[in-house]
Amino acid sequence: MIPDYLPQSILPFLKGRTYSWDEMGLSAAKVLCFEDMVLKVEETSATSENEYRFMRWLEGKLPVPKVIAFARQEGKNYLLMSRIEGEMLCAPTLMERPKELVRLAAEGLRMLWNVDISDCPVQSQLDLKLEKAAHAVKHGLVDVDAVEPDTFGENGFSSPEALLAWLYENRPQEEPVFSHGDFCLPNIFEKNGKISGFIDLGNCGAGDRYQDIALCLRSLRHNYDGRFGGKVYKGFSPEMLLEALGMKPDWKKIRYYTLLDELL
Repeated sequence: MIPDYLPQSILPFLKGRTYSWDEMGLSAAKVLCFEDMVLKVEETSATSENEYRFMRWLEGKLPVPKVIAFARQEGKNYLLMSRIEGEMLCAPTLMERPKELVRLAAEGLRMLWNVDISDCPVQSQLDLKLEKAAHAVKHGLVDVDAVEPDTFGENGFSSPEALLAWLYENRPQEEPVFSHGDFCLPNIFEKNGKISGFIDLGNCGAGDRYQDIALCLRSLRHNYDGRFGGKVYKGFSPEMLLEALGMKPDWKKIRYYTLLDELL
Protein backbone atom coordinates (compact mmCIF):
# COMPACT_ATOMS: atom_id res chain seq x y z
CA MET A 1 0.00 0.00 0.00
CA ILE A 2 1.29 3.45 -0.94
CA PRO A 3 2.16 5.51 2.19
CA ASP A 4 -0.56 8.09 2.83
CA TYR A 5 1.86 10.77 4.02
CA LEU A 6 3.10 11.45 0.50
CA PRO A 7 2.33 14.85 -1.09
CA GLN A 8 -0.88 15.10 -3.07
CA SER A 9 1.07 16.12 -6.17
CA ILE A 10 3.01 12.82 -6.05
CA LEU A 11 0.22 10.36 -5.24
CA PRO A 12 -1.52 10.31 -8.68
CA PHE A 13 1.63 8.94 -10.31
CA LEU A 14 1.75 6.01 -7.87
CA LYS A 15 -1.89 4.93 -7.77
CA GLY A 16 -2.32 1.18 -8.18
CA ARG A 17 1.42 0.50 -8.40
CA THR A 18 3.42 -1.96 -6.33
CA TYR A 19 6.81 -1.08 -4.91
CA SER A 20 9.69 -2.31 -2.79
CA TRP A 21 12.02 -0.54 -0.37
CA ASP A 22 15.62 -0.09 -1.51
CA GLU A 23 17.85 -0.58 1.52
CA MET A 24 21.21 -0.38 -0.27
CA GLY A 25 23.38 2.64 0.47
CA LEU A 26 24.51 4.58 3.51
CA SER A 27 22.30 7.66 3.29
CA ALA A 28 19.29 8.39 5.49
CA ALA A 29 16.99 8.71 2.48
CA LYS A 30 13.98 6.44 2.04
CA VAL A 31 13.76 5.00 -1.47
CA LEU A 32 10.63 3.38 -2.92
CA CYS A 33 11.30 1.40 -6.10
CA PHE A 34 8.60 0.87 -8.70
CA GLU A 35 8.96 -1.05 -11.96
CA ASP A 36 9.91 2.04 -13.96
CA MET A 37 10.17 4.78 -11.31
CA VAL A 38 11.93 5.58 -8.05
CA LEU A 39 10.68 7.85 -5.26
CA LYS A 40 13.39 9.30 -3.04
CA VAL A 41 12.31 10.86 0.26
CA GLU A 42 14.84 12.73 2.38
CA GLU A 43 15.29 15.75 4.59
CA THR A 44 15.31 19.06 2.74
CA SER A 45 18.95 20.10 2.53
CA ALA A 46 21.50 21.58 0.15
CA THR A 47 22.28 18.04 -1.02
CA SER A 48 18.68 17.05 -1.75
CA GLU A 49 18.04 20.37 -3.49
CA ASN A 50 21.18 19.92 -5.60
CA GLU A 51 20.10 16.45 -6.70
CA TYR A 52 16.87 17.85 -8.15
CA ARG A 53 18.76 20.75 -9.74
CA PHE A 54 21.39 18.53 -11.35
CA MET A 55 18.87 16.03 -12.62
CA ARG A 56 17.38 18.89 -14.61
CA TRP A 57 20.71 20.41 -15.66
CA LEU A 58 22.22 17.11 -16.81
CA GLU A 59 19.38 16.22 -19.19
CA GLY A 60 20.99 15.63 -22.58
CA LYS A 61 24.48 15.72 -21.06
CA LEU A 62 24.61 12.43 -19.15
CA PRO A 63 22.32 9.42 -18.68
CA VAL A 64 20.61 10.38 -15.42
CA PRO A 65 17.05 9.80 -14.18
CA LYS A 66 14.35 12.09 -15.54
CA VAL A 67 12.32 14.09 -13.05
CA ILE A 68 8.68 13.00 -13.09
CA ALA A 69 7.50 15.05 -10.10
CA PHE A 70 9.06 16.97 -7.22
CA ALA A 71 7.55 18.29 -4.00
CA ARG A 72 8.57 19.72 -0.63
CA GLN A 73 6.45 18.98 2.41
CA GLU A 74 7.08 19.37 6.15
CA GLY A 75 10.84 19.58 5.85
CA LYS A 76 11.25 16.74 3.37
CA ASN A 77 11.93 16.57 -0.35
CA TYR A 78 10.04 14.06 -2.50
CA LEU A 79 11.75 13.35 -5.81
CA LEU A 80 9.96 10.99 -8.20
CA MET A 81 12.21 10.01 -11.08
CA SER A 82 12.53 7.47 -13.85
CA ARG A 83 14.39 4.27 -13.00
CA ILE A 84 17.79 3.69 -14.60
CA GLU A 85 18.00 0.43 -16.54
CA GLY A 86 20.79 -2.05 -16.00
CA GLU A 87 22.85 -3.26 -13.05
CA MET A 88 24.90 -1.43 -10.47
CA LEU A 89 28.64 -1.77 -10.99
CA CYS A 90 28.76 -3.74 -7.73
CA ALA A 91 26.61 -6.53 -9.18
CA PRO A 92 28.22 -9.97 -8.61
CA THR A 93 28.35 -10.67 -12.34
CA LEU A 94 30.63 -7.66 -12.74
CA MET A 95 32.59 -8.12 -9.52
CA GLU A 96 33.70 -11.49 -10.89
CA ARG A 97 35.15 -9.73 -13.97
CA PRO A 98 37.46 -7.06 -12.53
CA LYS A 99 38.96 -5.99 -15.86
CA GLU A 100 35.50 -5.35 -17.30
CA LEU A 101 34.36 -3.60 -14.13
CA VAL A 102 37.38 -1.30 -14.10
CA ARG A 103 36.88 -0.54 -17.80
CA LEU A 104 33.30 0.52 -17.09
CA ALA A 105 34.31 2.60 -14.08
CA ALA A 106 36.88 4.42 -16.22
CA GLU A 107 34.26 4.95 -18.93
CA GLY A 108 31.93 6.49 -16.38
CA LEU A 109 34.62 8.84 -15.10
CA ARG A 110 35.49 10.04 -18.60
CA MET A 111 31.80 10.66 -19.33
CA LEU A 112 31.60 12.92 -16.28
CA TRP A 113 34.78 14.79 -17.09
CA ASN A 114 33.62 15.50 -20.64
CA VAL A 115 30.69 17.57 -19.38
CA ASP A 116 31.15 21.31 -19.99
CA ILE A 117 31.33 23.06 -16.60
CA SER A 118 31.21 26.64 -17.89
CA ASP A 119 27.63 27.05 -16.63
CA CYS A 120 27.69 24.40 -13.88
CA PRO A 121 25.07 25.44 -11.29
CA VAL A 122 27.14 24.32 -8.28
CA GLN A 123 30.81 24.78 -7.55
CA SER A 124 32.32 22.01 -5.49
CA GLN A 125 35.93 23.11 -5.25
CA LEU A 126 38.20 22.54 -2.32
CA ASP A 127 37.44 25.81 -0.52
CA LEU A 128 33.80 24.82 -0.17
CA LYS A 129 34.58 21.22 0.77
CA LEU A 130 36.99 22.35 3.48
CA GLU A 131 34.37 24.77 4.84
CA LYS A 132 31.89 21.91 4.98
CA ALA A 133 34.47 19.70 6.70
CA ALA A 134 35.26 22.45 9.22
CA HIS A 135 31.56 22.81 10.01
CA ALA A 136 31.25 19.05 10.59
CA VAL A 137 34.27 19.02 12.90
CA LYS A 138 33.16 22.10 14.84
CA HIS A 139 29.68 20.70 15.48
CA GLY A 140 30.77 17.12 16.24
CA LEU A 141 29.19 15.64 13.13
CA VAL A 142 32.09 13.37 12.15
CA ASP A 143 31.30 9.71 12.70
CA VAL A 144 34.71 8.36 13.71
CA ASP A 145 33.33 4.80 13.75
CA ALA A 146 32.46 4.93 10.04
CA VAL A 147 35.89 5.93 8.70
CA GLU A 148 38.81 3.87 7.41
CA PRO A 149 40.43 1.85 10.23
CA ASP A 150 43.76 3.72 10.03
CA THR A 151 42.39 7.27 9.73
CA PHE A 152 42.41 7.90 13.48
CA GLY A 153 44.26 6.27 16.33
CA GLU A 154 47.79 5.00 16.87
CA ASN A 155 48.79 5.02 13.20
CA GLY A 156 46.58 7.88 12.07
CA PHE A 157 45.39 11.30 13.16
CA SER A 158 44.74 12.01 16.82
CA SER A 159 41.34 13.60 16.14
CA PRO A 160 39.09 15.08 13.44
CA GLU A 161 40.56 18.48 14.35
CA ALA A 162 44.06 17.20 13.61
CA LEU A 163 42.94 15.77 10.27
CA LEU A 164 41.24 19.04 9.34
CA ALA A 165 44.40 21.00 10.11
CA TRP A 166 46.42 18.59 7.94
CA LEU A 167 43.94 19.01 5.07
CA TYR A 168 44.31 22.80 5.18
CA GLU A 169 48.10 22.57 5.34
CA ASN A 170 48.42 20.05 2.50
CA ARG A 171 45.78 21.16 0.02
CA PRO A 172 46.79 20.19 -3.54
CA GLN A 173 46.49 22.00 -6.84
CA GLU A 174 43.01 21.40 -8.29
CA GLU A 175 42.08 20.10 -11.74
CA PRO A 176 38.45 21.27 -12.20
CA VAL A 177 36.07 18.96 -14.07
CA PHE A 178 32.47 17.91 -13.62
CA SER A 179 32.58 15.73 -10.51
CA HIS A 180 29.96 13.27 -9.33
CA GLY A 181 31.09 13.78 -5.74
CA ASP A 182 30.17 10.25 -4.62
CA PHE A 183 31.48 8.02 -7.40
CA CYS A 184 30.83 4.67 -5.72
CA LEU A 185 29.87 1.45 -7.49
CA PRO A 186 26.18 1.42 -6.38
CA ASN A 187 25.73 4.89 -7.94
CA ILE A 188 26.81 3.82 -11.44
CA PHE A 189 24.78 1.53 -13.72
CA GLU A 190 25.75 -0.64 -16.69
CA LYS A 191 23.74 -2.27 -19.45
CA ASN A 192 25.01 -4.25 -22.44
CA GLY A 193 28.62 -3.36 -21.73
CA LYS A 194 28.08 0.40 -21.49
CA ILE A 195 27.37 2.90 -18.73
CA SER A 196 23.58 3.29 -18.61
CA GLY A 197 23.19 5.84 -15.85
CA PHE A 198 24.32 7.76 -12.78
CA ILE A 199 22.29 8.24 -9.59
CA ASP A 200 22.67 10.02 -6.21
CA LEU A 201 23.57 13.36 -7.77
CA GLY A 202 23.34 15.56 -4.68
CA ASN A 203 27.10 16.04 -4.37
CA CYS A 204 27.74 16.87 -8.02
CA GLY A 205 29.52 20.03 -9.04
CA ALA A 206 32.62 21.52 -10.59
CA GLY A 207 35.48 20.00 -8.62
CA ASP A 208 38.75 18.11 -8.80
CA ARG A 209 38.90 14.93 -10.87
CA TYR A 210 40.76 13.19 -8.04
CA GLN A 211 37.67 13.48 -5.83
CA ASP A 212 36.01 10.93 -8.10
CA ILE A 213 39.13 8.83 -8.56
CA ALA A 214 39.74 8.55 -4.82
CA LEU A 215 36.18 7.53 -3.95
CA CYS A 216 35.99 5.14 -6.89
CA LEU A 217 39.16 3.40 -5.74
CA ARG A 218 37.87 3.19 -2.17
CA SER A 219 34.58 1.73 -3.38
CA LEU A 220 36.34 -0.81 -5.58
CA ARG A 221 38.72 -1.82 -2.79
CA HIS A 222 35.98 -2.38 -0.22
CA ASN A 223 33.66 -4.17 -2.60
CA TYR A 224 36.51 -6.54 -3.41
CA ASP A 225 37.76 -7.04 0.15
CA GLY A 226 34.27 -7.85 1.46
CA ARG A 227 33.69 -4.75 3.62
CA PHE A 228 30.77 -3.83 1.37
CA GLY A 229 28.56 -6.79 0.54
CA GLY A 230 30.35 -9.34 2.69
CA LYS A 231 31.85 -11.40 -0.14
CA VAL A 232 35.55 -11.32 -0.99
CA TYR A 233 36.46 -11.22 -4.69
CA LYS A 234 39.86 -11.56 -6.33
CA GLY A 235 41.64 -9.98 -9.26
CA PHE A 236 41.51 -6.25 -8.50
CA SER A 237 44.38 -3.86 -7.82
CA PRO A 238 44.13 -0.04 -7.59
CA GLU A 239 46.61 0.42 -10.43
CA MET A 240 44.09 -1.13 -12.82
CA LEU A 241 41.81 1.92 -12.69
CA LEU A 242 44.58 4.41 -13.41
CA GLU A 243 45.81 2.24 -16.28
CA ALA A 244 42.28 2.14 -17.72
CA LEU A 245 42.14 5.94 -17.47
CA GLY A 246 45.54 6.27 -19.12
CA MET A 247 46.73 8.42 -16.21
CA LYS A 248 49.90 8.49 -14.20
CA PRO A 249 48.61 8.14 -10.63
CA ASP A 250 49.05 10.92 -8.12
CA TRP A 251 48.80 8.85 -4.95
CA LYS A 252 49.21 11.92 -2.73
CA LYS A 253 46.05 13.46 -4.18
CA ILE A 254 44.22 10.15 -3.95
CA ARG A 255 45.10 9.94 -0.25
CA TYR A 256 44.17 13.60 0.27
CA TYR A 257 40.67 13.28 -1.20
CA THR A 258 40.06 9.98 0.57
CA LEU A 259 40.93 11.62 3.89
CA LEU A 260 38.87 14.72 3.07
CA ASP A 261 35.80 12.53 2.56
CA GLU A 262 36.18 11.16 6.10
CA LEU A 263 35.00 14.56 7.39
CA LEU A 264 32.18 15.17 4.89
